[in-house]
Amino acid sequence: MILTDTVEVIAEELFTAEAKIQEIDTFIHRYPELDAALAYKVQERLIEMKCERQKTHVRGHKLGLTSVAKQKMMGVHEPLYGVLLNDMELDQQEPISLQPFIHAKIEPEIAFVFERDIKGPISVPEVLAATAYVIPAFEIIDSRYRNFKFTLPDVIADNASSSRFILGDRIRKTDGLDLKVTGTVFKKNGQVIATGTGASVMGHPARAVAWMVNKLAARAQYVKAGEVVLSGALTEAFRIEENDVFSVGFDGLGVVQAIFTT
Repeated sequence: MILTDTVEVIAEELFTAEAKIQEIDTFIHRYPELDAALAYKVQERLIEMKCERQKTHVRGHKLGLTSVAKQKMMGVHEPLYGVLLNDMELDQQEPISLQPFIHAKIEPEIAFVFERDIKGPISVPEVLAATAYVIPAFEIIDSRYRNFKFTLPDVIADNASSSRFILGDRIRKTDGLDLKVTGTVFKKNGQVIATGTGASVMGHPARAVAWMVNKLAARAQYVKAGEVVLSGALTEAFRIEENDVFSVGFDGLGVVQAIFTT
C-alpha cells in the first residue's frame, strides 16, 4: 500500500470512529510506516474531511503533552499539536451532553488569541508581542483509541485527542502579566482536585506556542490572526461523569466553567 492510501485509510477510520462514537485499535502495528511525519499528514487529511463533511472551518490550534509528567503518563516523548474547528467550541453557560463522547476528559488551559499572523521561526517574546489577549479555557479531550492508550504517531493522527473546548468571558492583555507564575485552582463539583501554574506548560505557555509555530513552519503552515491556540494543560486531565460541574480559576484571568449532563 502506498503512503497516500495509508493516509486516506487511517483518516477515514478515525473520522468514522468519532462519528459513530466507537473505540478503535491503534494503527502503529498495522502500519509500521506510521511515524510522526506521516501521522501529521493523516491529521491534515482528517481535518479536510471534517471541514468538507461537517461544513466547519479551522478556529485555531491546540497543544498537547506539554509536560514531562504527562508525556510519561501517556508513554510518549515529546509534545504534539492538533487543530481546533469552529464546531468544537462550546458555551460555558450551556449544559454539555456526554452522548457525543467515547471517554471524555477535561483539563484547564490558557488560550492565546493573536492580533496578527505568527510564523516560524519565532521566539517566546515574539509570541507575546503578537498576542491580542489571553483567556481562561477548558479543553475536553476524547481519544478514539481503545482505553485511551496510544503511541505518539497514533495520537497525532487522531488530531491530538481534540474534541471540544470552552473559553471564558474575560480577556486579558499580556502586558504586566507573568504567565509563568499564573496560578490555577481546578474544582470538580465544588471540591479542589488540582492546582497548577503556567510554568507546568514547558516552563511558560508562550514557549509551548512558539514550539508549535516552529513545527508548523516546517510544514509551511502558520497561525492566523484571530485564531485561538490552547497552550497546553496546567494540570492532569480528569474523567468526566454524568452531572459533573467543573470550574477553574486563574490568577488575573478569571474563571471558566463546564456543566455536564447525561
